[in-house]
Amino acid sequence: MFQGASALAMDAKGRLAVPTRHREVLQALCAGQLTITKHPDGCLIVFPRSVWEGFRERVAALPMSAAGWKRVFLGNAMDVEIDGAARVLISPELRASAGLQKDVILMGMGSHFELWDAAAYAAHEAQVMQSDMPDALKDFSF
Repeated sequence: MFQGASALAMDAKGRLAVPTRHREVLQALCAGQLTITKHPDGCLIVFPRSVWEGFRERVAALPMSAAGWKRVFLGNAMDVEIDGAARVLISPELRASAGLQKDVILMGMGSHFELWDAAAYAAHEAQVMQSDMPDALKDFSF
């Protein structure tokens, strides 16, 4: 399970260092092989390859009425590997689609990660905190 947020700096070539706390798990889980694609909220989804394969199968099985979303998820997916310096390369296309600049946030979301531009995530979180709590959380005990 991946959890927690990591503030990272992406270099000019679009590479970012995988946080130390996730490296060993990613090596054991998927030999450092990841798949990155677009997320409906405007960030990127970073999957360990084994997790991606299950997600890809579920998306591929969607009906024709979801063809546009199939294109978003599958058509934009890029396979990457953690390099010898523990970095991953984010393609220019994916960086542009998520508005990624130098400062980014890698957010552990259980089985996968979300990768956000830091300013975009701050705005997103502020909007969420200002909105009404969804019914699913109203009876949740903290």
